[in-house]
Amino acid sequence: MIWAPPPLAAVPHPAAGPRPSRGFTLIELMVTLGILAVLATLVVPTAQVVGQRHKEQELRLALREIRDAIDAYKRAVDEGRIARQAGDTGYPPDLDVLVDGVEDRRHPKRTKMYFLRRIPRDPFHADAQASNADIWGLRAYASDAQDPQAGDDVYDVYSRSERVGLNGVPLKAW
Repeated sequence: MIWAPPPLAAVPHPAAGPRPSRGFTLIELMVTLGILAVLATLVVPTAQVVGQRHKEQELRLALREIRDAIDAYKRAVDEGRIARQAGDTGYPPDLDVLVDGVEDRRHPKRTKMYFLRRIPRDPFHADAQASNADIWGLRAYASDAQDPQAGDDVYDVYSRSERVGLNGVPLKAW
């Protein structure tokens, strides 16, 4: 027996009849756009909440960093390492002192003590040109906690933003 190749299937000539359609119908495109629109309406608010949460976390860290530095300054005054005037509360006179440093009275070489490398920024403050020390709200030791006012010293800091956090508490109250 002689080997023979299998018979070829009948292939229609390209010009012989209607071609199969390529691409999408209008209905398929509309359904796809509808699905994408629904997904976008779900994703956009979630992305906004994630951005807000990230800024709030930055604010928490900045407040903690500044408050820890203020507490360290007060501890140093109470330990006698920083000179204290009569009637002085022992808190720093401004935020710049925490970065500029103060003389350590107990160190034999009278070196400077530093409490912050830099003053962190309030992530909710809109003016990018303002200095980091000027963007924070300052509360003096003699000031009421419910109505914070600046004074001769810096007992606490707060955000000046009018926004409300995701937890429902105004950022000023953090």
